[in-house]
Amino acid sequence: MAIRLFITGGTIEKSTKGPPHVGYDVQKTVVHDVLKEARCSVPVAVEQLMNKSSRNLTDEDRALIAQKCNAATEDQIVITHGTITMSQTAEYLAQHVQHKTVVLTGSMVPFAVGQSDAGFNLGAALVAVQTQPLGVYVVMEGRVFNYSTEKYAHDPAKE
Repeated sequence: MAIRLFITGGTIEKSTKGPPHVGYDVQKTVVHDVLKEARCSVPVAVEQLMNKSSRNLTDEDRALIAQKCNAATEDQIVITHGTITMSQTAEYLAQHVQHKTVVLTGSMVPFAVGQSDAGFNLGAALVAVQTQPLGVYVVMEGRVFNYSTEKYAHDPAKE
């Protein structure tokens, strides 16, 4: 069975290191390139929901993400997301999505810029979604954060 991968945006999708609202191409996602570069052999069904800085995500956006998770035929879901509000979205999904394993991930450096953590984080998320029990998780920096016991905190000093 495939893993469902929803794209919401975030730094992973940016084409520049510029300001948070600049450098998004809503027509194209980098996720296919990340998966190809990583030689991913896991079946992944990719669906782009939006392409926004997480600073600009609204409650309506989070409701759409939750609705898509609940409607997905797959029980394993990875979501690319910006780091700034990743924990907020994880909390929302934990309250609104049931009977699924959901993993949010992103990057601190845009994939298009090079020397990005995007491939590492996405690969780790794909492994985590297959090995973690039902629930909501954040995968960043080589760690799995279980939403219910510890929250991922974006640290701008690491950028």
